[in-house]
Amino acid sequence: MTLRSPDLRQRLDRASGRRRLRHRDAAHDLAMLPDPSLPPGTDRIPEIRHIVLLMMENHSFDNYLGTLGRGDGLPDPPPVNRRRDGTPVPAHRFATTKQAKDVPSQSWSCSHLQFDQGRNDGFVTTVEHIAADADATLGMGYWTAEDLPFYAGLARTFPLADRWFCSCLGPTFPNRRFLISATAHGLIDDAIASIIDYPSSGTIFDLLNRYGIPWINYHHVPPLRLFGKRLAGGGGTRGARALKLLAGQLLPGIEHRLRGEVQSTANMYPLGLARTVGHLRHIGRFFHHAAAGTLPPVSIVDPDFDACSEENPQDIRLGEGFAAAVINAVMHGGGWPHTLLIWFYDEHGGYYDHVAPPPAVEPDGVLPHNLRDGTAPLRWLLKHSGLWPGLRALDSRDGRYDRYGFRVPAVVVSPYAKCDYVSSTVFDHTSALKLIEEKWNLPPLTRRDAGAAAPWDLIDLSAPPPFLEPPTLPPPTIPWRVGR
Repeated sequence: MTLRSPDLRQRLDRASGRRRLRHRDAAHDLAMLPDPSLPPGTDRIPEIRHIVLLMMENHSFDNYLGTLGRGDGLPDPPPVNRRRDGTPVPAHRFATTKQAKDVPSQSWSCSHLQFDQGRNDGFVTTVEHIAADADATLGMGYWTAEDLPFYAGLARTFPLADRWFCSCLGPTFPNRRFLISATAHGLIDDAIASIIDYPSSGTIFDLLNRYGIPWINYHHVPPLRLFGKRLAGGGGTRGARALKLLAGQLLPGIEHRLRGEVQSTANMYPLGLARTVGHLRHIGRFFHHAAAGTLPPVSIVDPDFDACSEENPQDIRLGEGFAAAVINAVMHGGGWPHTLLIWFYDEHGGYYDHVAPPPAVEPDGVLPHNLRDGTAPLRWLLKHSGLWPGLRALDSRDGRYDRYGFRVPAVVVSPYAKCDYVSSTVFDHTSALKLIEEKWNLPPLTRRDAGAAAPWDLIDLSAPPPFLEPPTLPPPTIPWRVGR
């Protein structure tokens, strides 16, 4: 019997779920079920059989959808941020779909400065702060339906959430951690050496495994690159990530390349060999599974973070092409009549949005920290490598997880989606967790997803599905193909 045997894989999954959730209070979990009268793992929404999460990178609501005339978009006259010398910089349309390198920034400190106690007036000065020779107006730019025709058609056709906030005022890794664990577990940066921990409350994958609910994270990494470090298990993965800090400090030019190795959202916490083999699949398999109607109950579909994620300095049309391929594959696949897909973004990318992020429930007692606050072995390694005196703290840890990050685009794509509908309910990335938990009667992972709203108001299960026949959406400017 091999690891690919469904029976063996399910037994390993269940054992893994039990082990990783051993710190949880079982009685409290039972009391917190969406329906305590039903066993955990019970399917409460049989109309939806496949949930697909397509999370792209680094754009705010106003940056992509502010001029669409749908939902709460950019105010008129155009809002203004000011330079340090007081010169006003109004929101403006970009002349090109190619982004600048490294600016604007969505780092923890920049995000908090951009927020500025709810004034949302730091999108210009943060660029001046981190790159004096850069174009400081970049943070105030936006694109229109003419630049992103597929996205515009998507948001005009399917229900739009105009109050979907990222989960914290910070960058990619912390926000993607919220998507899978309802906590950043102290993370505030995108350093690969920082993601060597595991939350005591577990992840959504642990819950799914415990109750035998299949899931797959589709990604762009060649399979052989995934397995080497994981032959040593989770500990080997954590050790390899810690050593990458030294490489990044000694050879700063490879820092971006090291971050690029984390090419799947499930990898925001160290994956062992069994989970890598059992639950990570190359993006090509997604299109086969979508066509055949064999997508698992829960799918996370990741872009190629180096090529088509829409992070700077990429041309945003490449990411739109990838997302269009994924969404069209779902709509025209065998499982479409029972699918719900969410298209959304991990964070705002440093781009302006006019809506101030509201307060949020703190997920747990784990406070923000950086590498200098790390574990004793890591501090020892840094100090005795000679790097400690010159180690640049990756970010200030000032702030907490008691506020959402900026708004991001979010659309629900399903046959049951409401026509001509905009929801102004407050959502964040843990709303996707709440959706999964309420469907399969699972307990919340932290206080954040316990208090989250699932995006049920964007669909209607009580009437015939209006999009059972998939709509035709405008084609993207640059189509994407598997193996591109």
